[in-house]
Amino acid sequence: MNWIDAALKRLSTENAVLVTVVSTQGSVPRKAGTRMLVFAQGEQGTIGGGHLEFQALAHARRMLVQKTSQDHLRQVLGPSLGQCCGGAVELEFESVSASDLPRLDKALRHARTPLALFGGGHVGKALVQTLAPLPFAVRWIDSRDEIFPTDVPSDVACEHSNPVQAAVADLAPGSRVLIMSFSHAEDLDVVIACLQRLREQDDLPFVGLIGSQTKWATFRHRLEARGFAADEIARITCPIGVPGVSGKEPEVIAVAVAAQLLQTL
Repeated sequence: MNWIDAALKRLSTENAVLVTVVSTQGSVPRKAGTRMLVFAQGEQGTIGGGHLEFQALAHARRMLVQKTSQDHLRQVLGPSLGQCCGGAVELEFESVSASDLPRLDKALRHARTPLALFGGGHVGKALVQTLAPLPFAVRWIDSRDEIFPTDVPSDVACEHSNPVQAAVADLAPGSRVLIMSFSHAEDLDVVIACLQRLREQDDLPFVGLIGSQTKWATFRHRLEARGFAADEIARITCPIGVPGVSGKEPEVIAVAVAAQLLQTL
């Protein structure tokens, strides 16, 4: 369960204070729009840790005791606060309860970037678990409807598509795409569908294909034969993952790919 699901589950039975970073100046731990929920005991999410968060937690819990509905604080991250970032943060505090669940569900999830993951194999399964706490809304697609496990994170939407490349047409604009199906033929079909969509709409910022340099050389020749120009083919990233990570274990690949995806945000 990611922190948003855990926070909303707790909020259904106990009141909390929503702490939001509303503005920043200079060097700060987290950007404007960052949120956390503070309960009488414990909290979900973080606004950056350190003494800034310690002070925010104390302030929020005073509000819970005093039943204060709303407040603001401005903190300078200097020696007096025990943090030497040098910036300043304005925090908003809002008392919330179960009646605020629909609004908060939308507010807390709105920043997630759509991501289409084609392939339910070992690397796909590892990636879904790695991506679960990260700011991506994952759409997991495979031509085999029996492939998805039962313990899929709540923010992941599983989808059977046959032919698998048909799902490319209705991906959300701005989707990041990862292609790692069980067959090279399917991979090629999805790559072609993505290139056609890029040609027509140019709204897929990242399309990554799992594979070696040898696989990519073969694909590149096949794409050229299909009429795609060199600059179009260059829109595909293959191999995937940040450089310098050499492990081939699914979990290792998942971390390297997740880091690369975060660089695209």
